Amino acid sequence: MSEESDLFKKMDTTKKLYIKTQSPEEAKEKEIPHIVRLPVGAAPEYNELTSIQQMGWRVFGKMITDKRKVDLEFEDMMAKSHIRIRPEEYLAYVYMMSFIVAVVSVIVGIIVGPILFGMMGVGIVIQLIAFIGIAAFIPFMTFTVMKGSPAGKAKKIGRDIDKRLPSAMSFISAMASADVNIDVIFKELARQPIYGEIRAEAEWITRDTELLGIDILSAIKKATTRTPSKKFQDFMQGVITTSTSGGQLKPYFLIKAEEYEKDSKLEMKSRMETLGLLAETFVTVVVAFPLFLVVILAIMAIVGGNASGTMLILNLVVLLMIPLAQFGFIFVIWNSEKESAT
Repeated sequence: MSEESDLFKKMDTTKKLYIKTQSPEEAKEKEIPHIVRLPVGAAPEYNELTSIQQMGWRVFGKMITDKRKVDLEFEDMMAKSHIRIRPEEYLAYVYMMSFIVAVVSVIVGIIVGPILFGMMGVGIVIQLIAFIGIAAFIPFMTFTVMKGSPAGKAKKIGRDIDKRLPSAMSFISAMASADVNIDVIFKELARQPIYGEIRAEAEWITRDTELLGIDILSAIKKATTRTPSKKFQDFMQGVITTSTSGGQLKPYFLIKAEEYEKDSKLEMKSRMETLGLLAETFVTVVVAFPLFLVVILAIMAIVGGNASGTMLILNLVVLLMIPLAQFGFIFVIWNSEKESAT
């Protein structure tokens, strides 16, 4: 009888190995390094530095590694922006680009500056001061913009995650309703390209569990420090808290899916109200006000004594103020829609 029970136990498929959640104790007992089966033809992906990055590392690498102080905020933004080079290498690249921009600025200033300032009749002292200011300002701005680029990219990734989170939560809650374990849910989520940056976050979690042998809760805990989205971070922290406290993940997923769906509707409503306010402001400031101003100025030009001055103001309003105001509103609306779409 015992032999028959052992035989049926081997054939039991209720808890298949490929959907079994790995506990921290099992992960510690697991031999590392371990063998991982990869698809046929799969090869490791290497992140090679570009030629400019290699040049920057050769020129500024030793100086940065010897004298750079640890900047935890910058390193955190590098991780959240998914830039796959070390912070020291990226800083060397920034220094190299700033140096190249400085050299180009000096050369252009030496060639073009005297000609331009000579046509304007500017003195030598003012030319020298302007040249030094421009030659220092442009590289400084290049350094500032490039060093802040990881933070901007991280914010863009966070906006994309927040936008796709309601639909991703519907996917997660649907799989949880079918009693699929959390590690398999993230593995399947990593195969869905429609979820954008959420898919990338799921790929990192799957990499930690499948290739590095980390248990799923530790992988999710690492992901909370890597994601730039506050909502996604709170969601994963809730997964850890619910799992470690003995709660059920299925009701938690359903509640979070409903919560994010309501938040998405409120954000859409707020965006529509903002667009409505911008439309009313556009009609008032760009259409009605210039129209009344043109009429008043035209009457003043006819009735008043200083017709030439009034006509100058009228030309500035018609040719300068109205087009600039229109382009300004167009840019604000375009930028807000672009941020909501990314």
